[in-house]
Amino acid sequence: MNPHHIPSTLPEPSPEAQRQSARLKDLIREEIQRAGGRLRFDQFMAQALYRLGLGYYAQAGQIFGEGGDFITAPELSPLFGRCLARQARQVLEELGGGELVEFGAGSGVLAETLLRELEALDCLPRRYTIVDVSPTLVQRQQARLRQNLPHLFQRIQWRESCPRGFRGMVVGNEVLDALPVHKVRFRQDGRHEELFVADEAGRLVWTAGEPSSPRLKQALEQIYREHGEGMVDGYESEINLAAERWLGGLAEAMEQGVVILIDYGFPRHEFYHPERHQGTLMCHYQHHVHPDPLILPGLQDVTSHVDFTAIAESALACGLQVAGFTTQAYFLIACGIEQMLAELEPESMDFLRQAQAVKKLLMPHEMGELFKVIGLSKDFPEPLLGFSLLDQRARL
Repeated sequence: MNPHHIPSTLPEPSPEAQRQSARLKDLIREEIQRAGGRLRFDQFMAQALYRLGLGYYAQAGQIFGEGGDFITAPELSPLFGRCLARQARQVLEELGGGELVEFGAGSGVLAETLLRELEALDCLPRRYTIVDVSPTLVQRQQARLRQNLPHLFQRIQWRESCPRGFRGMVVGNEVLDALPVHKVRFRQDGRHEELFVADEAGRLVWTAGEPSSPRLKQALEQIYREHGEGMVDGYESEINLAAERWLGGLAEAMEQGVVILIDYGFPRHEFYHPERHQGTLMCHYQHHVHPDPLILPGLQDVTSHVDFTAIAESALACGLQVAGFTTQAYFLIACGIEQMLAELEPESMDFLRQAQAVKKLLMPHEMGELFKVIGLSKDFPEPLLGFSLLDQRARL
C-alpha cells in the first residue's frame, strides 16, 4: 500500500495494518485482472468489506465504539434497543409468540439489550437468530452474550441466512447501507455509465463503461426519467441492486411478521437531489469521514445512503407490504424513549449520560432526521407502534 495516497487529514495506519491492507489490495488487483481489467464497484465493495480474514468486517481490529471507527445507535444508548423491544413486544403479542431475527448484529449490544428488555416485559421470543457473515464478529457476539446473558444463551442461534418459515420480527440496524452498491454516472444524452475499479500501475482508480446488466440499465433509465431534470451532466450516484435480492430472500423465508429497517438515507426524490451530484458514498476510518472508497481497503468502512423508495418498491415487488416510514426521532418517541429517560434518577451520572445520548438520537442535526425507519410486513394488518406518531409513507 502506498501511504502517499492517504490524505494527510487521516491518521496513518500502523505498519501491521498497512501490510494487511496491501495484501487485500493485491487480491483485489488479481480480481481486476481476472475480470478483464476492471471490477464492478459492488464487487470491489464486497471484497473491501467482507473478504474472509482481510475485509473490514472480517478482520480482527475494533470497529464499533470509541476505540473503533464509528458509534452506532445501540452502542450510544441502551434506550435505543429498549424502544425496539417495545415494537417487538407488540409484534410478538399480536402473533401469539414467535422469534426475532437480527441481521448484522455488530458487537452484539443490540441483541443483549433487546433480550434483556423483552425478558423484563415478560415477552421473550422463542428464538433469537443472528444472521451475520463475519466469523470475527460472530465470535465477539457469542463471547459477549454468553458472558452477559448466560441464562438466555440457549435461545440464541447464529446463521448465515434467514431461517425459513419464521414468524416474528426482523431487525436490521445499519444493514442496508453496508450492502454493496453499483456506482453510476448519469449523462444528459441518455448514455448512462457504470463506474468500475481498475488498476493503474498498482493504484486503484475509477474507469467508466456501459452498465454491466440489463437490470442496472433499466434502473438508470427509470431514475433519469423521474429525476433527471435537476441532474448536471456527469451526475454520480449509487444504485443498490443487492437490496432487491436481499429483500426477496427475506420475503420468501418469512411466513408472517414485520421487518424494521433503520438506516441513514432519503426518499428517492431527495436521494437524487441536484446537490448530491457526487453521490452518497462515505468512508469511516478512526472516527474520520471521507469520500474515497478506493484507499485503505479492509481498514475503513464503506457505506452508501439508502434510497428508501427503492426499498419500498422492492418490498412490494416481492409480496411484502410497506407498514410505515418515519424518522428515527419519531419512531423512538412513539416507542417511549422520553418516558424511559424520565424514569432514570434525575441528576445521576447515568441520567446525564443517557440524556446526552438521547439528544444525539433525536435531534434533527444529529441522527434524528437523517436516520429513517421503514416497516415492512407480511400478513400482519395491525398498525405498528413505532409509526403511530408520524407515518410518512406518502413521502416515498
